[in-house]
Amino acid sequence: MNPNLKLERELLAQDFEYVIGIDEVGRGAFGGPVSVGVCAVTENMNPAPSGIKDSKLLTAVAREKLAPEVKNWAAYWAVGDAEPHEIDELGINQALRLAALRALNEIPISRAAIILDGSFDWLSPPPANLFETADDFEHTVLMKVKADQTCLSVAAASVLAKVHRDGLMRHLDGIYPGYGWASHVGYGTSAHREAIAKLGLSPAHRKSWKLQ
Repeated sequence: MNPNLKLERELLAQDFEYVIGIDEVGRGAFGGPVSVGVCAVTENMNPAPSGIKDSKLLTAVAREKLAPEVKNWAAYWAVGDAEPHEIDELGINQALRLAALRALNEIPISRAAIILDGSFDWLSPPPANLFETADDFEHTVLMKVKADQTCLSVAAASVLAKVHRDGLMRHLDGIYPGYGWASHVGYGTSAHREAIAKLGLSPAHRKSWKLQ
């Protein structure tokens, strides 16, 4: 089944002007940032571009073609990153939250219903004692397993995040050559493991993951 706006429309029929789909890419990678895409929809949107699916179900060519179309269609969109050293310092879940907040801060929406893929809410504020100051978070987070496959806003966010992060990983090839960043985009392939064994870790690797 292709993703649709059924859940988004149900939420818009409640007391929300916007619904924001959120998805991440790079959570399990050995190196590079974790990136979080956000895609906001509202009532009376133009028809969505055809072919939007979970980014993992699309070819690289299809994702690259869809990304600008999604940007033109979305009410608002953004992608936020958390760098490897931030993942090492905060842990992956709080790094995901940091990346998402960076993306959300780029769009002029202070209150919305957010559809978050999965069953674990890494986005809502943590206990106040983890931070010196509490942040202003007025969004309502709704968890939905496989939302990237059923909710159009989440699938669109996944495409934006994947295209964005893949571009960053290709850029790393020129900064830290020899690791094959452009091909494995930071994930733990055998070729990547062999490169780490030969060259050691680069500044783009997640040191806390004990890769050596």
